[in-house]
Amino acid sequence: MGLLTSLGDNVRRGVSAALPWVGLGGNSTAGLEAGAGARRLRNFRPGPAHVNTLVANAGRTVTERARWLVRNNAYAINAVDWWGSAVVGSGITPSWGVEDQRLKAALRATWDEWTDEADAEGLTDFYGLMRRGVREMFITGEVFYRLRYRRPGDGLTVPLQLQMLPSEMLDTAYNLRLENGNTVRQGIEFDLIGRRVAYWFWRVHPADSTEQTGFAGQRSRVPAAEVIHLLDPVEAGQIRGLSRFANVVVQLFTLDQYDDAELERKKVAALFAGFITRPAEVDPEENIVGVPLPGAGLLAGGGPPIEAAIAGLEAGTMQVLMPGEGVEFAEPADVGGNYEAFQFRALLRIGVGLGVPYHGLTGDMTRGNYGNTRASSLDARRRTEAFQWSVVIFGFCRRVAAAWTAQAALAGAVPGMTAEAFARTPKAFNKIRWMPPPWGWVDPLKDVQADALMVENGFKARSEVMEANGFDAEETDRRRAADQEREERLGLTRPAPAAPGATTQTEEDDQAPAKPADPGST
Repeated sequence: MGLLTSLGDNVRRGVSAALPWVGLGGNSTAGLEAGAGARRLRNFRPGPAHVNTLVANAGRTVTERARWLVRNNAYAINAVDWWGSAVVGSGITPSWGVEDQRLKAALRATWDEWTDEADAEGLTDFYGLMRRGVREMFITGEVFYRLRYRRPGDGLTVPLQLQMLPSEMLDTAYNLRLENGNTVRQGIEFDLIGRRVAYWFWRVHPADSTEQTGFAGQRSRVPAAEVIHLLDPVEAGQIRGLSRFANVVVQLFTLDQYDDAELERKKVAALFAGFITRPAEVDPEENIVGVPLPGAGLLAGGGPPIEAAIAGLEAGTMQVLMPGEGVEFAEPADVGGNYEAFQFRALLRIGVGLGVPYHGLTGDMTRGNYGNTRASSLDARRRTEAFQWSVVIFGFCRRVAAAWTAQAALAGAVPGMTAEAFARTPKAFNKIRWMPPPWGWVDPLKDVQADALMVENGFKARSEVMEANGFDAEETDRRRAADQEREERLGLTRPAPAAPGATTQTEEDDQAPAKPADPGST
């Protein structure tokens, strides 16, 4: 037994010598550098707080700083505008999938008429509300829409409107347990199985000093069925939004201060063209031409006031100096060649943190060529498409369309759709394909030819290409048929489409070498 024990000890010692991480006992972080407590990471001790705790404690401050940056920082507002335009653009439009073409056309016509009435404030249309909401999400991480059901006598095409509410309207510090067992967490009421049942909004904006209704400090409980909470959570279990600026607030604010300081330094340096020097024996109460200075002796030590001792420069000036005086021209220090490189790297980091390409953040197109511009556009397209489908279409468009279709059926606003038919098969009226706005082409000819080849070889449906470009395939085909019928009725002839790569006669003339002029011609 003793021999076996000794042999086992020797084996373990040999393994430990060959494999240093074996037998380290309770040091569970050994071998995983990110979890070690070495000198480099000694002060890197993040807490285990959940994102909900962080939002409750610091979310309001982050939102206030993000809003300040958007109001005062050019890069911040440009990033917000770029994101709103990329995600929504002119609008994510619906196409109903009902088989009855007359009903489909009636649904779309009624929807188009209602979109102009959708905003409860009357400031924009439905697609403008969508864009404003996406911009709000970028700034604060979330936005709320309240479904406002109207009376039939209000004169709306469909008795429904949307009221957009900013993040500040729901207090992140409002937490309590209700008598029915429900809990309110950060302003949202949950039932016993974790479902959202209501939102406790402020009746007026808590920071709006111009509000005179007398409702300041009062809350209103709004059922969750009437609220759309547009949120893109970054962690599991997150219930409130976190600004996209959260990880770049410090960098943007500090870079803004740096730019301001550099600009002020250059402005001050440019005020001094040169300095006049004079011997120490010159009377300090006389100026450079020997005339007594007004107010001389007002400074400590009998010197002239500073503003009186500064000589101006004008175009063509020939300044006469006293004997012994000289001029030293100012040579302010330049920022050097590192300023541009530093700015570029700092803005790249900020753009990555915001999820916005460099040109979307700065508007600078000078650093891009065809290849990297196309690659950047493709990457931005993948990011925005994911956001369009998983957040905007799923969380906003579908909710609004479901409420709109139900209200339209009850009000009899759509010819051919009755309340009875809708009650029997509501899903049939809610089969909608949402079409995001098309992306601009980097090289239109090549992109169109590529789509045409995909359709021609059966790799892609023609309707898929059309929907990707923001067009309803059936509606487009009807318009094409109507155009063709009108052309035939008027006797118009349509030019044959040019083959790929073919050139027109004008292009051939432009490309042909110039003929030598006739010597005898004038």
